[in-house]
Amino acid sequence: MSDQKDPSLPSNDVTEGPERAPHRSMFRAMGFDDDDFASPMIGVPNPAADITPCNVHLDDVAESAIEGTDEAGGMPIEFGTITISDAISMGTEGMKASLISRELIADSVELVAFGERLDGLVMVAGCDKNLPGMMMAAIRTDLPSVFLYGGSIMPGEHDGRDVTIVQVFEGVGAVASGEMSEDELDDLERKACPGAGSCGGMFTANTMASISEAIGLAPLGSAGAPAEHHERYAVARQAGELAVECVEADRRPSDILSRKSFENAIAVQTAIGGSTNGVLHLLAMAREAGIALDIEDFDAVSQRTPKIADLQPGGSHVMNDLHELGGVPVVIRRLLDADLIHGDAMTVTGRTIVEELERLPLAPDDEIDAEFLYSVDDPKEEEGAIKILSGTLAPDGAVLKATGGDQFHHEGPARLFENEEDAMAYVQEGHVESGDVIVIRNEGPRGGPGMREMLGVTAAVVGAGHEDDVALITDGRFSGGTRGPMIGHVAPEAFVGGPIGLLEDGDTITVDVPDRTLDVNVSEAELDRRREAWDEPEPPYDAGVLAKYGAMFDSASEGAVTNPGLTRD
Repeated sequence: MSDQKDPSLPSNDVTEGPERAPHRSMFRAMGFDDDDFASPMIGVPNPAADITPCNVHLDDVAESAIEGTDEAGGMPIEFGTITISDAISMGTEGMKASLISRELIADSVELVAFGERLDGLVMVAGCDKNLPGMMMAAIRTDLPSVFLYGGSIMPGEHDGRDVTIVQVFEGVGAVASGEMSEDELDDLERKACPGAGSCGGMFTANTMASISEAIGLAPLGSAGAPAEHHERYAVARQAGELAVECVEADRRPSDILSRKSFENAIAVQTAIGGSTNGVLHLLAMAREAGIALDIEDFDAVSQRTPKIADLQPGGSHVMNDLHELGGVPVVIRRLLDADLIHGDAMTVTGRTIVEELERLPLAPDDEIDAEFLYSVDDPKEEEGAIKILSGTLAPDGAVLKATGGDQFHHEGPARLFENEEDAMAYVQEGHVESGDVIVIRNEGPRGGPGMREMLGVTAAVVGAGHEDDVALITDGRFSGGTRGPMIGHVAPEAFVGGPIGLLEDGDTITVDVPDRTLDVNVSEAELDRRREAWDEPEPPYDAGVLAKYGAMFDSASEGAVTNPGLTRD
């Protein structure tokens, strides 16, 4: 760091001049000194908590970032924010808090950064909604920022194979159908999660961590190291050092993010079989950044980008397996060589994607041989994993992650449920029949509110032996661990009068993935008749945080954002 502090830095508002003596006195009470006051103030928002293994180790990760910041000449200021464990709240009413936590994390980090006059950020994140929440905060504040993932959990071992929390959820359905004993499920439960870190497959946390590299907010190669590996702490220290460099260079998210950045993020998401939640979060981040991005853009990128990584939940491998090959940069390099990535897009280091790849010690591509990582010329699937469907049931779109082939076509009767709990009971009681289309509505951003993830019920359907012959459709959303023909984010949602709210039990629904259509075989005249008879429901909560955020949520097709300040030039 240079000897002279930049007079334009926000922290000067609280550290410079005789009139700020009271402010400095408060800082001195916490051990800061004159050298600190002459340094850029780097905030380290940290959602560490004993609520989830994803975040239980983040104090150690943050401490390494703080050390890196301090050694680089910065003044590190750690502060806390919240987290919700998606896996623990899954299948309960508490899951309604999950998407709200994304908004609250972004709000809280923005408020602290603004109120305390911070100069930059190292954004530490663990569980699913931490990641987009932190990146949204960086975009809003537009402070020089470095994203720092806490790393994923190592897989457990059961019956000679690697397992994750998803196999436990699927085991619940297998027990209900008689395919697994309760004793085996108990053994699986005890072995699936061996330590700290975010869920190990290419679920939402690892999807968003991969996206953080592709979009440029995190250094290339920073996402892969496991949570409890020494490399994770080296990455954290480097993030602290880089944050100080970003302040010195006045390098901000607005200098990094572009339409090209978002297209790169989508390309990586689709190539690795990433979570459908990535669609929701990237739309929200684009809205925050004022960059035009439409839900149909995901399908356009996915159609030209093959799926080349076969990771859980569709495959059998986990994030650490990818890390051992070189991590996300190996995927980016293969896409770049096929002209499927914008190599001139900027990154947080101030260098382009191409320049960063040249600096990484990656093995030559022809020496990277792994059964789960394919070439672009001979991919796992010809198209990427994300499919955007639309039609009479989803005029504004719906999202599917293909974990099987690209040619899925299904036609069957709607089995209607007004909430996840009723659908779960139906599955657990063994009522599901081949050909069914399970429809769960009133679980959208406003109708839930909070757009619950439904790994419990989707895993139960798969565990009961219906991975390929039963479809599930909802205006809610899914965990990144969901697999099978599960279609979420149906928009408009039922609560605002979308067609999914007009369905009647037994209506024939057609899902056609090759044609990208999702239709109900009911005439427009009949839908109009039902619409006339439809009454707007009362909000599910009339007080508290769920009522407040529920009233603010926008459509899933727009990222389910709540931030009103989204129209910028």
